[in-house]
Amino acid sequence: MLIFPKTLQAWNTTTFSAVLKAELEAMAPADLPLHKAVSQAGFVDARPLTATVFGSRETNETVEAKVGVFFTEIVVTCGCGDEPMPINGYCELLMAIDKVTSETSIRVVSD
Repeated sequence: MLIFPKTLQAWNTTTFSAVLKAELEAMAPADLPLHKAVSQAGFVDARPLTATVFGSRETNETVEAKVGVFFTEIVVTCGCGDEPMPINGYCELLMAIDKVTSETSIRVVSD
């Protein structure tokens, strides 16, 4: 389970989006469910990701945020010779941060 304590502490402040962005971008891409968003049957590379916070809201139990994430997908069988080919990947995540424990569930969403 992922934990976002700094983000939870920043809830209802002007720094919330920046703190969430920083915590996400400090993570290893493998810690997020980005494998569900690959578009070319490749795998998610370990290169740093970039996040954009679209919005957030509070429920009784959680703080929810919708986030766009840019990452690198490695396509192994692209027919481009012997080298794997990196391509840009993107997905949107819905995060739910428990207001007591800061445990966070994350799922890939599509509109």
